[in-house]
Amino acid sequence: MMKMMKIVTLALLFAGVFCSSAMAGWDPADEAHARASADSFRGHSGLSRFFENAYGFVVFPDVYKGGFLLFGGGRGKGYVYEQNSLVGRSMITQINVGPQLGGQSFSEIIFFRSRKDFDHFKHGNFVLSAQVTAIMVTKGMATNTDYSNGVAVFILPKAGVMAEATVGGQKFSYKPY
Repeated sequence: MMKMMKIVTLALLFAGVFCSSAMAGWDPADEAHARASADSFRGHSGLSRFFENAYGFVVFPDVYKGGFLLFGGGRGKGYVYEQNSLVGRSMITQINVGPQLGGQSFSEIIFFRSRKDFDHFKHGNFVLSAQVTAIMVTKGMATNTDYSNGVAVFILPKAGVMAEATVGGQKFSYKPY
């Protein structure tokens, strides 16, 4: 019985990670939601130089992540900006392997230093590996944070509790408006 519960739990977790709603055409509410999400990051003084100097960025207002035993994952919908203009949408899919338990939600923003780095993202095969570190946005956040391989990643925690010691990565899709 316990083995069956584990299998069902894992199946539901992976179904939630890999099944998502289809993205329809442009929705005016998307632009307002995207701008509000970017503004929530803009309010942190340590990020102002990234907004001023980055060629582009993608903001994910709501990323939901969960894990149970050895497997976990996450999913979220984001908005892509090029030269501070909304140009498309993105989906984030996250897979983790290792001891973990719980769930959480957070916002994530990825800055691209140059057009070359941004174009690499737009080609749809962009992956952040375990080696890329996301910086937690806090009031006392270090302002000496810099780009790593042309990208800088920041996370703004929202809710949840999760304990993990995992290895994984994030894959992104891009769809222009």
